[in-house]
Parts: sequence; C-alpha cells; structure tokens
Amino acid sequence: MTDAPSSTPLAPPHKGEGDSTPLAPDDRKTSSALNPPLPLVGRGKGWGCLLRSRNRLFRTASILSVASLALAGGAVLSALALDRAFPPPLDPPALSREVVDRDGALLRAFAAPDGRWRFAADLDRIDPRFVDMLIAYEDRRFRSHSGIDPLAILRAAGQFAANGRIVSGGSTITMQLARLIEPRAERSLWAKARQAFRAWQIERRLSKAGILARYLTLAPYGGNIEGVRAAALAWFGKEPGRLTVSEAALLVALPQSPEARRPDRHPQAARAARDRVLARMAAAGLMSDAEALRAAAAGPVPDGRNRMPALAAHAAEAAMRENPGAARQQLTLKRPVQQALESVARQAAIRLGPKISVALVMADARTGEIVAEVGSADFFDSARAGWIDMTRAVRSPGSTLKPFIYGLAFEEGLVAQQTIIEDRPANFAGYRPRNFDMAYMGDVSVREALQLSLNVPAIRLLDALGPARLAARFRQAGVRPVLPPGEKPGLAMGLGGVGISLRDLVQLYTGLANGGFAAALRDRPGKVEPVRVLSAPATWQIVDILSGVRPPAGAPRLGIAYKTGTSYGYRDAWSVGFDGRHVVGVWVGRPDGAAVPGLAGYDAAAPILFDAFSRSGLGLAPFAPPPAGAIRTARADLPVTQRRFSGTRAAPRVAGVVEKAPEIVYPPNGARVEMTAPDEALALKLQGGRAPFRWLANGKPLDRGSRRRTASWRPEGAGFSTLTVIDAAGRAASVRIFVE
Repeated sequence: MTDAPSSTPLAPPHKGEGDSTPLAPDDRKTSSALNPPLPLVGRGKGWGCLLRSRNRLFRTASILSVASLALAGGAVLSALALDRAFPPPLDPPALSREVVDRDGALLRAFAAPDGRWRFAADLDRIDPRFVDMLIAYEDRRFRSHSGIDPLAILRAAGQFAANGRIVSGGSTITMQLARLIEPRAERSLWAKARQAFRAWQIERRLSKAGILARYLTLAPYGGNIEGVRAAALAWFGKEPGRLTVSEAALLVALPQSPEARRPDRHPQAARAARDRVLARMAAAGLMSDAEALRAAAAGPVPDGRNRMPALAAHAAEAAMRENPGAARQQLTLKRPVQQALESVARQAAIRLGPKISVALVMADARTGEIVAEVGSADFFDSARAGWIDMTRAVRSPGSTLKPFIYGLAFEEGLVAQQTIIEDRPANFAGYRPRNFDMAYMGDVSVREALQLSLNVPAIRLLDALGPARLAARFRQAGVRPVLPPGEKPGLAMGLGGVGISLRDLVQLYTGLANGGFAAALRDRPGKVEPVRVLSAPATWQIVDILSGVRPPAGAPRLGIAYKTGTSYGYRDAWSVGFDGRHVVGVWVGRPDGAAVPGLAGYDAAAPILFDAFSRSGLGLAPFAPPPAGAIRTARADLPVTQRRFSGTRAAPRVAGVVEKAPEIVYPPNGARVEMTAPDEALALKLQGGRAPFRWLANGKPLDRGSRRRTASWRPEGAGFSTLTVIDAAGRAASVRIFVE
C-alpha cells in the first residue's frame, strides 16, 4: 500500500536537497525573481524564521532613518533658531564722505570717522576682469556654494596633511566677509566654525552681488585703506573702473596679507604676490601665458601712496558744513576744468612770488552754474594762507565796475561809442579822481576811455547818472556791494570804493555775456531765473568795446572780452573776461590785504585769465549778434547832443569866462592836518579860476585879494575849519579840514 502524501508543508529545498531535476533557463530567471536568495539558516529552519529576521532588519533601518531625519531636522531648526537669535552684523559700514562733480567724478574725499579711507563698492563701476580674477583666485565656486565650499576645505586639509603647513586656505569670499564684519584675533577650529556659520547666515540674507560688493568695500589693502575703490585711488591714482592686468593682479593679492605686501614698504613681496596671481590666472585659463608675462614685466609696483583727491577744497568744505550728515554731495563743477584751473592758479602763484595767492571762478553765463572755482593757489600752503577762500572774500574791485557805468550811459542815450569825453583833472565836490598812471589824455572817445580804463571819464558819467542808480542795478542783479557803515553810494564806487567778492563780480559779468541778463551763481544743482541788469543794445555796445581790448603781452588773441582792475595801494589785481557762454574771474593778491608793489590787473591777472580760457578744455563760444538798434555810429553821424559829453555837474561854466572854476588842491577836502607849533602857517594852493582870488577861513577873509594861486593861513586852534576861495568871476570852492 502506498503511503499517502503528508499534509505538512515542506520547507524550500536547500542547495543539494530536493528535486534534482535541473530548471530551464526561463524557469531559473522566474524563480530568481520571485524567490530572491535568502541567508542560510540552519537545517530545519523554516520560512517564518527568515521573514522574522528580515522584518527586524527593516525595523532597525527605519528607526535609524527616522532618527537621522529627526536629528537633521533638529539641527536645521537649531540653526534657524540660532540664525534668528544671533543675526550677522550687516549694518552698513561707516564710509568716507565724498564730494563729486556734475558727472559723479570724485572731487574731494573725507576719511571715515575711524580715520580709514573706505568707499562703497559699486560692481557696475569696477573693472569686470578684476572681479573675474578675484573669484578665480580666492573662491572658484563662489557663485554656486552656500557660503561654505566643502571641496576647498578637503583640499586645504589634504595639503596641510601632506606638507605639514598651510598651503591654501579653505575660506570662501563669504567666510572672509564674515571675518571682516566680525573681526577676531582668535585663530582656532572653533573660530573657523563660527566663520562658516556666519557665512551661511550671510548667504541667506545677501545676494552674491551684494556679498561681493560688501567684501570689496571692507577688504584691507594696507594702512588705513579699505575697499577696492580706496585702494585703486591710493595706489594707482585712478578709479577701479579701468585697471590694467598688472594693477588688477596686485589688488587681488593685497587683501591676503595687506601689511606684509604693502607696495610702499615691501615692494618685493608685493611684486612676488602679484606675479603669483598672474601665474594662477594663466593656469586657470583667464589669460594666456604671454599676457601674464607681459603684465608681470609691465613695471614695478607703486612705490608710494597717492593723496586722495582734494579738488575744489574750499567748495567741498563749504558743502559739507552746510549738510554735515550727507555722505555724498554733488556740485555743478566739471572735474577736468577744475583740475586745469587749479593747475593754472598754482603755477601763476609760484611765478608771482611768495605769499601771493590766486583765486579763479568760471561760470556758465546762461545758467549761473559754476564750472570751476579755485579759492586759493594751494589749499595746503600755509605761507599763502591757502585755507582762506578768496572767491568769497570782500575786496576792492578797482576798475572792474566801469563797464556797468558805461552800460547805463549807453542805455540812457547819454553817449555813443564815438562820443568825445574829457580826460582832464576834475573836482567833483571835493572828489578828485586821477588816472592810474597819473597822466591825462585830454579829449578821447568813450570807446577809448573804457578800453584804456581812464578814471576821470568814468566818474564824469557816474556823476551824471548818480551812484545810487548804479548800486540799484547791482542789487537788481543779486549783488550788494559792501559800503562803510552808514555810508551811501558815492562816486568812489566807480573806481573800487566799495567791497565785492570775486563770485559777485563774476555774477555781474554774466549779464554782459548773456545779452544783459545776469544769472545768480551757484555750485549746487538747481535752476535760477536770470534777471535783466542792462538792456540788450547797451550790453552789446559794452561787449563790442571790451572785445577790442588788446591782450596782455605774450597772450594769444582768443576772441574774448575782458576788463582789468587794480585796487588802491596795489592790494588787489583783477581780470574778468567772457565769451558767448562762460565768464572767468581772476583775483591776485595777498590774503592778508598787504600791498604788493607793482601789482596790477593788466600785468598780473590778465595773463592768468587768458591761460585759464586756453587750458579749460571748453571751446570758445561766439558772441551774440547785435540786437535791433545796436550799431556803431561814426562821430560825424551822431546827433549833436552825442558828439561831446557835457553832462557832468562838476564845473559849471560862466558866460564870457574861459578859465575853469577854481579848485583847492591843498589841503584836500577831509584832510587831517597836524600843526607842530602854535604859530605855524598852513600853505594853501588852488588851480583854475580867474585872478584875483580871495581866501576865507571859517567865513573870515584872510587878505584883500591876490593874483597868486598860493596863500598861507594860521589856524586859531584845533578842530574843524572850512577854507573857501572866490575868484574874480564869483565862483567859489571850499574844503573842510580838521586841524590837530
């Protein structure tokens, strides 16, 4: 009897057991797929034991995975919590204040409060090749990592293990920024870990461009220089926008060891570091070997620091005083013009002698914008009192106001260019102007009188017009000449008897260059409305006359109109000139007001004026064409009333009397006379008049009359006295003096 099959399931056969019939290939594949090989278990062990063992492994792996995820999550949460609790110090650093020109070019910089030169880095104004070299040298994977570069750290560790010394660091640019914003003297693994954490924090808050800009603002470049812009200015005297390959390589190398590689102190070390950067760039493919060799052979590294720009020093300081909290101030100046005119002033002062300073102002006549202003020959020259801004100092303008006297006379129709006017000694109620050379030319045309800057004709016209009217025109143009306290405008203002600054003088002359409209000067951006100071025809007449003035010796004919002036006592020399667009004013003298023998506007200031126009770099603009009604008429074609000027009130004529009215020439009116002895006689002198003459002192006759033009008088005591002389025609002249 055959045994029945057992109902107990069989364990799967082990190797060497069970059915010995070989499986077909397809059956083996299927069998393998459905029944993956299991670990050997002891004979007699079943499928249940194997499944339990596998489940335990799965549970252990799951627990470990969950634990790992929990730990990772906890670490992330902890990091985020630490990030919120201890954010990185990313407040903007204190920067150097700067004053820039109308185009944003740096004129003058002021050190940061901590005494360092530090400017904000603008990636758009930094040479892109320098940025590429910096990243390739310092942090190749800067644009892809999150603040920490594991590959760089492993490389640095391997190099340290192999060489026993630090060959390269593992710090990224972000980690270097972390060290710069939070400097610590400690050097340890814990400090490095803290840097890495800060780098991660910084990457969460700033873009890559922001990180790079912040790094290039704070990176050290030796001494008190921080940031690539300050470094480029200090070491190369230029902005970092256009660097040579050699310059860029040096700026890449310096931040690693800024003091040990300072070019001015350790030139060999600086050059070696620069050359290593060039070699690395060639190896990285950023440049060819030939280009790297050319850059290395370009020359030595700088042997000294350049001074930070200090152009327009007076204007920059004035701007900062007005707004001390501003980090950046913009002026209307043009840096190239400012630089050229400062050079003109400095060279002229050296030529003129010690203690003499030079000031210049160049302005746009149409807008009033100051293009360049030089307050002194050298701001840092104490011997010339360079710190004093002579463009704003109030001084005597000499003859520079005469064109406006003539302009008013043209406007009133008192004279034409060919009108004859007298240049002879004259007495205007005690005021006796004299020419600069103490000579007189007799009858001259108005054109000649202005071109030769004759004093008596100008005062004749001012006497007819009235000094108050001239002062009113100046006020209309926004200029208020300074008079002694309590004094009213007098005839002396026509020859410099008022105080005015160079800026105000240039402002007045914008009216001559701009068809009669004067524009208020300004060196800050903005707009002003020009105001009428002279009529257009009168202005054209003045421009036509002044454009015919002979240039100073050695100066070329530039096609400009100009006027010179010299103050009383040779204290100030002036020259103001203009073309159809710009006005330039020049002052020369000593800031302390001391006299300079022989100092004159034509010889000292006019050559500087022509030099300033020539070297300003601005093209000369033609004058405006004559307006309607502005013509130059020959004397024969003038109306009878304009052929000779006779409008002065100084010397009324008597019918049938040829001689001029008498004038007391000594003592002059207002004189203080010191008498050394009680019985001493004072000599009296007169000119003009018809003899005989009769003298009176305080209303009492001195004698019965004399035909001589001299007399003597013994004062009765100290104090004021009035002396009077009467000629045969009944005309009188008087002076008031004080006897001491």
